[in-house]
Amino acid sequence: MTRIGFAGIGIMGHGMASNLVKAGHDLLVWNRTPGRAETVEGASVATSLGELSVCDLVLISVSDTPDVDAVAAGLLPTMRSGIIVDHSTIAPAATQLLAGQAASHGVTWLDAPVSGGSEGAARGTLSVMVGGPSAALELALPYLNAYSDNVTHISEDPGSGQMAKMVNQILVVVNQLAVSEALLLASSAGLDLGQTIAAVESGAGGSWMLTNRGPQMVRGDWRPGFTIDLQQKDLRLVLDAADQLGVPTPGTALVFQMYRALQNRGLGSEGNHALIKALESMAGIDFGESGAE
Repeated sequence: MTRIGFAGIGIMGHGMASNLVKAGHDLLVWNRTPGRAETVEGASVATSLGELSVCDLVLISVSDTPDVDAVAAGLLPTMRSGIIVDHSTIAPAATQLLAGQAASHGVTWLDAPVSGGSEGAARGTLSVMVGGPSAALELALPYLNAYSDNVTHISEDPGSGQMAKMVNQILVVVNQLAVSEALLLASSAGLDLGQTIAAVESGAGGSWMLTNRGPQMVRGDWRPGFTIDLQQKDLRLVLDAADQLGVPTPGTALVFQMYRALQNRGLGSEGNHALIKALESMAGIDFGESGAE
C-alpha cells in the first residue's frame, strides 16, 4: 500500500494522522472543515472527499453514524478496491450495512474503534479493537501501529469491533463514576488528593481513569480527552445494544442520566471526567478548592 488517506481531523484524528506522517507514510487528509486538515504537518490536503477514493487504504475518524455514512457515500462510488478502516464509534448494525455496501464496490471494510483518549492518539498508544477480515487487517496493521500499541482482532464478523467498544465504554464510565465518588470522599475528609491517588492507583482500586483523569480533576482541569457530548453518543449506543440483547446495565444508565444533567447545564463540551460535578450538585459540596467550579 502506497496511497494512504485519512478522513476526519478532529480531537482524535489529528494525533493519529500526525503519527502516520511521523512514521514516514505519505498521507492525504480530508476534513469537512478544510482548515483542520491543514494542521497536519507533512500531509497533503485533499480539496474534496472524493480525492481519497484513489487511496489503497482510507482511515476514518469522525463523530457519529451519519458522519460515517457521509464519508462512505463520498468514497464508495469511485473507490474500486482497497480497504476502509473506520475508527469511529457507531452502532454495530450500521457497521454491518456499511461493510455490505463496501463489498459491493470491491472494498473491504474494517470496523476498528479506538480507546485511549486524545493523549493516546497523540502519543501513539491507542488500543484498537477490530472486526472484519483478518487478511485485510494484516495489510492495514503496519499503518495502525503508527498510532496504537495494542491492536486486537475481535472476529471476522463486521460490527464485532464496535461491540467490543461498547464493552470498553461501560468500563470507562463506571470507572469514572467510581473515581468521582472516591475523590469527592477524599476531598470532603480533608485528604491530600495527590497523595491519595498515589496511595491507591497501583492497588486493586487502580484504573486508567484514576491515573489519567484523577490528576486533571484535582487541578480543576476539565479540558477533554473525550467530551461529555461524545460520551453520551456512545452511551446511547451501549444502552440500545444492551436493550436489544436483554442485558441489564443499571450503572451505565445511571451515568447516562448524570451526564445528561451536566449537558443541561451547558457542560457537554467538557471532558467526561467532569462527571464529578454532578455529584457535587447532589451533595451540595465542592470538590476541594482546586476542583470547585
